Amino acid sequence: MGVVLSMNSFRYIAVEGVIGAGKTTLARLLSEHQQARLVLEEFEDNPFLPHFYQDRARYAFQTQLSFLATRFHQQGRLSNPDLFHPLTIADYMFEKDRIFASINLSTDELGLYDRIFKIMQVQAIKPDLVVYLQCGLERLLFNIAQRGRSYENEMDPQYLKLLIESYNQFFLRYDQSPLIIINANDMDFVKNQEHFHYINDHIFRNPIGSSPVYLTQSPV
Repeated sequence: MGVVLSMNSFRYIAVEGVIGAGKTTLARLLSEHQQARLVLEEFEDNPFLPHFYQDRARYAFQTQLSFLATRFHQQGRLSNPDLFHPLTIADYMFEKDRIFASINLSTDELGLYDRIFKIMQVQAIKPDLVVYLQCGLERLLFNIAQRGRSYENEMDPQYLKLLIESYNQFFLRYDQSPLIIINANDMDFVKNQEHFHYINDHIFRNPIGSSPVYLTQSPV
């Protein structure tokens, strides 16, 4: 498939959303369509994650620091240009780690975490565009069940509700990059090609200014 001609020139796009929103799937589809370099979050390498879903209070700090170290290491690779793929698309942004930390850590743990996070944040690569998949609890639970990761079976729906609220608040105030917010409840960009091309065209062919762009209705 050839590269789709676009009016928007990006070097780095981050796709974000709560667990199960479809950010990895959309990042993969966009990278294939645009022949971009794909960078995926390395969550499976976190040895504390399965334990975290069983006992959040006990394993939250170890889980967060492990994710923070991995994401910072990936940021170093993102800063190196790829001559064959001028566009990079990732399924996370570095700042997302702070959302989880604010929910899961105690006051003292968060204080220590923030000292480390702020040092790393200075060196993190800022996306040229962020795509946020906004998704409701029912759809998230359905998506999580469909992908069948055993450790996610222990996930508390109330924890997901808290994540949804925290993500929405974060992106309500976010102004560090151009932002597209997609209603992922009504978009089936996996099975419906019209939906995917609708999203792709808004990213690469429509003007994107400083104000957030909301894609709230499916095209068909």
